[in-house]
Amino acid sequence: MKIAVTGGAGFIGSHFIKHMLKKYGDYRIVNIDKLTYAGNTANLEEVKKEKRYGFIKEDICNREAMERILKGYDAIVNFAAESHVDRAVNQPELFLKTDVMGAFSLLEAARKNGTGKYVQISSDEVYGSREKGSFTESSPLNPANPYSASKASADMLSLSYHKTYGLPVTIVRSSNNYGPNQYPEKLIPLFTTNALENIPLPLYGNGLQKREWLYVEDNCRAIDIILHRGARGEIYNVSAGNEKDNIAVAMEILRLTGKPESLIKHVKDRPGHDLRYSISSSKAEKLGWRPEVPFEKGMEITVNWYMKNFQWWQKIRKGEFAGYYQKQYGMK
Repeated sequence: MKIAVTGGAGFIGSHFIKHMLKKYGDYRIVNIDKLTYAGNTANLEEVKKEKRYGFIKEDICNREAMERILKGYDAIVNFAAESHVDRAVNQPELFLKTDVMGAFSLLEAARKNGTGKYVQISSDEVYGSREKGSFTESSPLNPANPYSASKASADMLSLSYHKTYGLPVTIVRSSNNYGPNQYPEKLIPLFTTNALENIPLPLYGNGLQKREWLYVEDNCRAIDIILHRGARGEIYNVSAGNEKDNIAVAMEILRLTGKPESLIKHVKDRPGHDLRYSISSSKAEKLGWRPEVPFEKGMEITVNWYMKNFQWWQKIRKGEFAGYYQKQYGMK
């Protein structure tokens, strides 16, 4: 099987590429990535010499390039996206361009080239907040910020290509991922690296926002199964059901790093901050998927990775991230 992975130098995409190359000895994968601030080829250091792996630096919004590059692929898995909600609040146009027009470019390339399957990687945030219970794939979409709205738009566009052109589209909506190699603007790596440097952990509002946490390798296994067994034109939610308050996650990180609770600093809540996300994975489980990594174990693996890989994240924190962090939180 020949697979094109877009955004493969990012967090989830890089883990997916490594998972697929390790599991399938005859698969070939090309990674197409623009290498924005969150793209990091070091995430794929262990496979860069693998003959079945290739890398192309390109913007998915370049339709002409996508149509040329994506000829002859059995599948396209689209991870490429702007994904940080905080940045979406300040730069919504960038999210619309990458997440919506980028998906359009890929869908057009897939349609014109007769690609065997197109998998759109989405988010549980498209459903919006829910006080009780869990969303299913048939729940109405209610995005609350430019990021989730851009992902919902890309989902609807992808489904329209299935209905109008018969393109074999499948959508994966997963809950919050965490694990090694995640860019340190997201909650778990941000709080972990801050704690390791004795910098305050900026917790929005009262910290009682609830999220379901999914270890990245569990998500990659789900995407693998959905790619191979998922039905065309269908949506699959993926969650391990590990629902935690943000303040509870912060406390767990402080426990694992041996740092005091006094490092927690409550900051002004962000606009449009959803209180709770929860999705049902029963549809994905019917395909044979089950989460394997308990939250406590996944957190231990993740925090230990950041403790052992100072060079990886300190290089990032000294670059573009430094200015962004100071502007976002008013902290150095």
